[in-house]
Amino acid sequence: MDHAGRPPLIQSLRAAVAAAPADVPLRLHLAQLLLDADRSDEAVTEAAVALQHAPGDAQARDLMARAMGAPPPAPAQPPRPRAGFDWKAAEDQVGDAVPPRFVEAPVRADGLDDPAGADAWDVEDPGTVRLADVGGMQDVKDRLDAAFLAPLRNPELRKLYGKSLRGGLLLYGPPGCGKTFIARAVAGELGAAFLSVSVNDVLDMWIGNSERNMHEVFETARRQAPCVVFLDELDALGAKRSRTGHSGMRNVVNQLLSELDGIDSAANEGVFVLAATNVPWDVDNALRRPGRLDRTILVLPPDGPAREAILRYHLRDRPIENVGLGKLVKITEGLSGADLAHVCEAAAERALLDSVRTKTVRMIGMKDLLAAANEVVPSAEPWFSSARNVAMFANEGGMYDDLVTYLKKRRKL
Repeated sequence: MDHAGRPPLIQSLRAAVAAAPADVPLRLHLAQLLLDADRSDEAVTEAAVALQHAPGDAQARDLMARAMGAPPPAPAQPPRPRAGFDWKAAEDQVGDAVPPRFVEAPVRADGLDDPAGADAWDVEDPGTVRLADVGGMQDVKDRLDAAFLAPLRNPELRKLYGKSLRGGLLLYGPPGCGKTFIARAVAGELGAAFLSVSVNDVLDMWIGNSERNMHEVFETARRQAPCVVFLDELDALGAKRSRTGHSGMRNVVNQLLSELDGIDSAANEGVFVLAATNVPWDVDNALRRPGRLDRTILVLPPDGPAREAILRYHLRDRPIENVGLGKLVKITEGLSGADLAHVCEAAAERALLDSVRTKTVRMIGMKDLLAAANEVVPSAEPWFSSARNVAMFANEGGMYDDLVTYLKKRRKL
């Protein structure tokens, strides 16, 4: 684009930035155009605002430095290899006097040479994810705050009322409803590291290694405290021992019970345990005794505000026009978060195929989204069919009262 064509483009971009002030890439594009037009002061201003929204953005920092007249960094020169030196000949000459530089150790047959220390587990930083990023689901947030977060945030009040932090939290409900995302949000609220563990991470073919892996999970969390240990698919890690024919699985459950019993000890200060399952009735009863995973929260398919947030998220980078989210939210009641993502994907596919056939690119419209929504069968329905029997005949001690209330409200019980 020539110099004469830049001012109108800059003016248009300024209007776009004013409409979306938090759009960092758009603001940086405007700053680059200003810099190219020798308007360095204005480019510095735009880059500074971008850095307020994204302090660690490398492109914003680089653009700010260039706008302020800093010279570009010199490219790093790779070290030059020493020419003319024959390492192989040198090793042959001193082979009798100097031990070899590398030794290939044989792999142990029992698998104990596998790494199981702190570096063997991926401890994640949840970053800026908070419960406010979870759309809707206010009941779940309130339960989390009352049972878990409020006592942690207020140690003096916790001590005054004698509120114990012993035990963990079990999230249960149909698949695809955001239990893992909620666990990450809790870690973000606590400012804690996040360690996600599944059955594939723990189980090992060698006797004793599965229990050792389970112990190392908690040892890693203790070293990385504050840390949230998230036990995904707890029904696989902690299945009822009465139904488990393999002694190795029973030993894994025993080891998990042992680690949970240490949650209140000084060595486990700052270790918080969350677990998730689709079938809590298949979890060993001992895991749900007081002091272990004794608090449960039902995570249901997203409500209206949550569905709107999910749809908006999955459509944010797609070309859409005249999409009425209000109507879409109404007709997608009962769909899980995964179902809603599939609706958006299917609508995009319809528009893409239509564009290919007509050789004319078009936007994703309401017609595509409605057609995709009508074709999706709620994936949570089979789960509710199983849960209904549990709520009716196996609700010992009111363990599933929340589920019973929901089923009665939806007239499914």
